[in-house]
Amino acid sequence: MGLYLLLMGVQGAGKGVQAARIRDAYTLPHVSTGDLFRAMRTRDDALARKIQEIMKAGQLVSDEDTNAVLADRLQQPDAANGVIFDGYPRNIAQAEWLANYLESRGERLAAVLMLELDLYTAFKRAFGRITGADGSSYNIYFNSDGLDYAFVDHETREYPPKLVAKATATGETLQRRPDDASADAVLKRIDTYVESTRPLADYYREKGLLVTVNADQSIDQVWSDIQAAIERARVR
Repeated sequence: MGLYLLLMGVQGAGKGVQAARIRDAYTLPHVSTGDLFRAMRTRDDALARKIQEIMKAGQLVSDEDTNAVLADRLQQPDAANGVIFDGYPRNIAQAEWLANYLESRGERLAAVLMLELDLYTAFKRAFGRITGADGSSYNIYFNSDGLDYAFVDHETREYPPKLVAKATATGETLQRRPDDASADAVLKRIDTYVESTRPLADYYREKGLLVTVNADQSIDQVWSDIQAAIERARVR
């Protein structure tokens, strides 16, 4: 039986970092529906063309089409021994489809790992993060050593102040993800997470699959807690 894990958590909870550690430790592909939809742009088959048309029209991808994209991914050889689901399922209907699909293959979810983080901290982790060209990561609220930064007013005050940050040692101007630079966009992502995650968390809790992990710890401690949860799930 394969190892199928679902990773959940608000933005800033560290899902990306922990998903990479799970991937490397257990040789599992990280399956994100966002990545799958973007990959459809490089394919030329019936399913890909359908998804491309939906995205070009600015429409939401239906549950049925999302499930079809996921099923296509799970049939790839590297997913034979399990996967890490991220960003899927987004609702109860998708969760039930996934359970039925895995059952049809003699598989099941081993655990749903919920990285818990209070929403105020989540906001600061997202809004305050900046990166260098070499991938180095900082946060003006939690990891600002080696930074020179300031919120600079727009010339005409037509727009909100802009965060300008440079690496003290090199003078390199650091960058922000566009969706992190807007406080409104960050809050909307948090709101969407809260609205979609609460019913899913209850759904998986009732099935005895939900494992909560305190994400307000060091990366290594969060990883240690995740490993312990996975090992418990594997022997159930």
